[in-house]
This record gives sequence, structure tokens and C-alpha cells, in this order.
Amino acid sequence: MPQASPIISVSGLRGIVGQSLTPEIAIRYAAAFAVGLPPGPIVLSRDGRTTGPMLAASLIGGLTAIGRDVIDAGIAATPTTGVLVRHHGAAGGIQISASHNPPQYNGLKLFSAEGRVIPAGAGQQVIQRYESQSPAWAPTARIGSVIPCDDPLDAHWALLRETVDIERIRQYHFAVLLDSNHGAGSLLARRLFDEFGCRATIIGGEPDGKFEHTPEPTAENLRTILPLVSRAGANVGFCQDPDADRLAVIDEKGRYIGEEYTLAICVAHVLRSRPGPIVINCSTSRMSEDVANRYGVPLVRSAVGEANVVDAMLAHQAVLGGEGSGGVIDPRVGLVRDSFVGMISLLDAMAERGMTMSQLADELPRYEIAKTQIPLPREKLLPALDALEKHFADARSDRLDGLRLDWPNRWFLVRPSNTEPIVRVVAECRTAAESNRLLSEAAGVVKRVS
Repeated sequence: MPQASPIISVSGLRGIVGQSLTPEIAIRYAAAFAVGLPPGPIVLSRDGRTTGPMLAASLIGGLTAIGRDVIDAGIAATPTTGVLVRHHGAAGGIQISASHNPPQYNGLKLFSAEGRVIPAGAGQQVIQRYESQSPAWAPTARIGSVIPCDDPLDAHWALLRETVDIERIRQYHFAVLLDSNHGAGSLLARRLFDEFGCRATIIGGEPDGKFEHTPEPTAENLRTILPLVSRAGANVGFCQDPDADRLAVIDEKGRYIGEEYTLAICVAHVLRSRPGPIVINCSTSRMSEDVANRYGVPLVRSAVGEANVVDAMLAHQAVLGGEGSGGVIDPRVGLVRDSFVGMISLLDAMAERGMTMSQLADELPRYEIAKTQIPLPREKLLPALDALEKHFADARSDRLDGLRLDWPNRWFLVRPSNTEPIVRVVAECRTAAESNRLLSEAAGVVKRVS
């Protein structure tokens, strides 16, 4: 039986362990990445997944066997990995994580020496080397060494603490509920809450990968967590994905605020004291754009993908960026989506303004997002986009990433999948009914072409 293929993108790889992701595949992919790096050690870390130790051991063996030194950071959040790469002056980094995918999955996320997810050009070169080359094993005298990382959390915490008013937060003695769901996020979060004087209730705080619910922090997956926030008397509930680069929020009433609001509230908080350009991707809620307009600062939209957001942030010297999946990027801390940036910003916002989480959320403009996917052969993509543009001729059109059509209070985006013959469609309007009607109308146009 032929071996299943992993899912490979320009920023990393993921697959089902033992099927589409084996130690051999992981080593080949890591070697294809390492050969393109400058001299220096490579930071290696993992989230709490049960297959992480096996893959880490495989990669340590493989990377040292091709002559690279490895800084073994053990269990760490993905944003921490980015910080560690810069802190140690490493040549690059690899985070072993499948993000929010189910337990049978794992993967590798690649970092450049700048401590960011590698950009598309570099990622494409890794794919080409992976597909065409075998690892070049080093002779005995040039085998790499393993360097332990004594405190993988300290450098990240040192950067985080400089971005908020710790004393102001301490005065409130906030009660916080954190759902880490047995991922990597609880390790740094404990230190953060202790330093901020918070009374913390942590669910799934052991980073052993034994997820208590489906790991993506959506309202449906968090239905058992929602009532625990008010039951614990918490001022706010924070919910991370397994590698802690995404953050969903629950207010003090047990209401799911979600991931889109994470970024929008952080944008509003940052712009109060540090006005400047904001970058979001083209599938992120209009809330952040409305906030940017309120403060009179530029709002730049990038193509979907963390690397694209970071590219635009650097190009426009953004004060903050991120994606609507709950990933906030503060360049003062790092160039990686960071749930800890989100948590401390929200605590700081509540303390600065003396407001509850529900009040901070309710003062934002309200929109509703609807999503679907439609089967579409690749050869039909351009005709479908042309048909949509013609059908919605009154909209402002943008083909930065698929097709986005904008009106004053609504928009939708049609993007092709990189791995399947489908298009993903996202619509956002003032109400869920309007979003679903726009989604249905757009889907009808696409289906007529297909």
C-alpha cells in the first residue's frame, strides 16, 4: 500500500502520525529546511501532543546527524519558539505542532532567524528540496550537539511584561479562567497570572496532549467551558489552541466572545495609546477596520496566512497585526501570533478603562460572519471569480487572495483551497441572516459556473 502524503504548505507540514507523518518524513523535511539556513543552532520545541516526544527525538537525531546543533526547548508555545530563535541568535527554529488539528495529527512549523514563520518564497524552496533531495549525513567529526534550554519561558515573559502596566493590572486582582486543553499554553500562562496578581483557574493545565474537547477554540467546541467562567466567578475566560498562538475569549457572563473579537479589542486598546498602522488578513472581520477608521490610522489587508500578515506589518511598520482566528501579533514581543499578547492586552484594557470584558466587546461594531465551502475544479476558478465580479458589479473588487468584494457594511471572500478542488467562501454582514443570504447568493453564482 502506498504511503499517504502529508499536507505541506509554505510554512510547514502536518499529517496523521504513523500514516502521512512518520519519523522518516519529519527528518527529510527538517533536513530540507536546515540545509537552506545560515550557520548556527536550530531551536526545537513542541506542544503537548502525545506524539511530540517521539518526533522531537527523531528530529534531534536527524538534525544532529546532518551536522546541525539543536537547542532543545522541550514543551513551549509556538510564539515562545519565535522569541527563543531571536534570543539565542539561532539560525532558525522548528515547532512540532499540528495547531488545532485532532489528536492523531502532528506537524512541523518552520521559523526563520528573524523568529517568524518563514515567508512563502523560503517555504517553497523547502518544499522543492524535500521533494528532490535526500539528507546529506555528516561524518563523525561533524555531528551536531544538543544544547539544553534551561528556561524557555523567561525571554518571552521579559518581552511581554514591558508592553502593559503590570501595577495597574495587579490592583484589580482579576479572577481568570484559562482553558489550555492540555496544550503548551499553561506553562507561561501560570507565570503571567502569578505576576499579574490574578486568581487563576486553569483547566487542562497539564501539557500532555490529552484533549478534553476538540482542540479548535470555537463556540461549539467550548460549550462545556462556557458555564464554568461565571461559575468560577471569573472576570474573563481565555481559551487557547494546543500551541497557544490563538486565543478565544469568554466574558464574565459565560458568553462566547470568540476569536474575531480578540484581535479587534486588542486593536482598540493599542490604538488608544500608540496610534499607527494596523494589518489584518483579508478574511478577518471588519471590526478592526472600523476601529482603525475611528482612530484615523491606516488599515492594511494582507493575503490569508500568518507569514503574509507579518510581511505586510514589516512593510508598513505596523503597531499591531493579526488574524481573525484569535492570533494577535505585537512586533514589540515577536512576529508570531501570540495568545499571551492577547491575554495581557485584554487584562490591561479592562484595568485601564475599568470595564468588564462584556462591556469592551459590546462597544465594538457588531457583525456576523458565515462560512461555507463549494466543490470547484481548479480550471473553473477564474471563470467563477469573473462571474462573481460581474454579478456583484456594485461592489469594490480585490484579487489579492482569491476574490474579495466589499460594500460599506458587508463583504465576502472566495478563496481556493491549496489542497482540495474547493473554494472557501466567507461573508460578513450586520446580521447572521444577511450574511447567510449573501453567502447563498455567491454560492449560487459559483455553482452555475461549475
